Amino acid sequence: MESQPNNPLHGVKLEQIINDLVTHYGWEYLGYNINIRCFTNDPSVKSSLKFLRRTPWARTKVETMYLNMLEKKNSRI
Repeated sequence: MESQPNNPLHGVKLEQIINDLVTHYGWEYLGYNINIRCFTNDPSVKSSLKFLRRTPWARTKVETMYLNMLEKKNSRI
């Protein structure tokens, strides 16, 4: 596998991103900020993975939210 030191998402699976966001923010906050049904109506990791893998614009929003979360965590240290 190639090393990508400038890519903070390298090696991070989409499932891990979703789990980290849900743990940090919760489903309600995710659904409020990214208004997609898999976050607002009966949310689950499985339904979110299915939707985000097929919908690039939504995945980009989730990845951006994840990067912002990491940045905020790192700035507190």
